[in-house]
Amino acid sequence: MTRAEPLVLGIETSCDETGVGIVRGRTLLTNTVATSMDEHVRFGGVVPEVASRAHVQSIGPMIEKALADAGVTLDDLDALAVTAGPGLSGALMVGAAAAKGLAASTGLPLYGINHLAAHVAVDLVAPDSPGLHTPTIALLVSGGHTEILRIGDIVDDIELLGATIDDAAGEAFDKTARLLGLDYPGGPSISRAAAGLLDESGVPGDPTAVRFPRGLSTKKDLRDPERRFSFSFSGLKTAALRTVTAAEAAVSAQPTGTSAASSPRAPRLADIAASFEEAVVDVLVKKTLLACEDTGIDHVLLGGGVAANARLRERLAERCEAAGVTLRIPPLGLCTDNGAMVAALGAEIAARGNAASGLEFGVLSSLEVDDVLV
Repeated sequence: MTRAEPLVLGIETSCDETGVGIVRGRTLLTNTVATSMDEHVRFGGVVPEVASRAHVQSIGPMIEKALADAGVTLDDLDALAVTAGPGLSGALMVGAAAAKGLAASTGLPLYGINHLAAHVAVDLVAPDSPGLHTPTIALLVSGGHTEILRIGDIVDDIELLGATIDDAAGEAFDKTARLLGLDYPGGPSISRAAAGLLDESGVPGDPTAVRFPRGLSTKKDLRDPERRFSFSFSGLKTAALRTVTAAEAAVSAQPTGTSAASSPRAPRLADIAASFEEAVVDVLVKKTLLACEDTGIDHVLLGGGVAANARLRERLAERCEAAGVTLRIPPLGLCTDNGAMVAALGAEIAARGNAASGLEFGVLSSLEVDDVLV
């Protein structure tokens, strides 16, 4: 084993996935994930205490399974890595405690690393990747994060260009899905509704049927350096509530016996869903391409659970191609929270000879993105 190819086990517990990944240098050996998503469905979103309890129950079996799947033992490992933030404090503590216990018992160096940087670093080990391209603009979109990053170097040069000032995009999908009576997680449900798969017609929704607002996208916003790359989805969420409320009122106000042809037409579920999805995607794509334009970087990496949204991938690909920008989307299983991305970043840091974190570090729910190693 050369120092350039350390064997690293990574642990990820920032939200509702318990992920354990093992990499050898830049080769992915296993990406083992257990999710507690089903336990959160009845609440319509992630409940931190439920997530933490699920991590406690899953972490041991997931570590054992990852080692078995990779065909290695703890004695074979060169280092450990764990997400130290950002994320849910209680959930992060479970992963950190497990990693520190392993480090104390084995004497292995432990790296506490940044969740956001890890989402980008996963492309170091993606089976279909030629390697992480830098510099790149990274768009990270999930239930907990919506950020645009400039990546000059995955360890030493990460800059936050913009982030959401309220809800993350995934969270906005979840809350709006609940307004529409759709299941959690909201992103996939709204996409199915937008495609016309949740009504009897099967006709896709019209993304122009409802003119939803695009947060922080006025000319004034885009001229403001503090708002140019920032996102806001709270106004969009409020507009969705008003649209749903108005549609319900219109239906209930119809006199008994009124024909559908003679009554005002309320937007279909598919139309509302498609228009909402388009509003979110429009802002994400527009600001990502602005970041490319301002920085002169012609490469974009998309990560996070919302990368699974087909409309986002389609629109981003179209706009990138038109602008001469290369778009990279890792396999969707590596876009969502997982241990492979933690192991990948840990292996990169270890290969460079950086000092380990030790056992004294604490988790930070709001860890800044440029703090790659704590």
